[in-house]
Amino acid sequence: MIRHIVFFSVKRDQDVEDVCRRLRALATIPHSECFEVVANSKVDPMCDRIDLVVYGEFRDEAALAAFKAHPTYDATTQAVRPLREMRYSADFTSTIA
Repeated sequence: MIRHIVFFSVKRDQDVEDVCRRLRALATIPHSECFEVVANSKVDPMCDRIDLVVYGEFRDEAALAAFKAHPTYDATTQAVRPLREMRYSADFTSTIA
């Protein structure tokens, strides 16, 4: 199982909901076993710069690659990129089912 986690900060606070809505369009793409976009709770004072978290689970690297090759992924990236300040991504293979 590949776990895909992306952290976003948005340039303007008033755009957070719009970016969240746009990122949620990624859930319509096949290939993920689980997919969600949530606002960061900002409970940890060291993580207050992160506005949104994208979390997905994929059967294998091929499923993640197919997800990223989907036209909705490209359209979402193009729409969100000008609104975000930063983006950090991590992918890892989990042994937990």
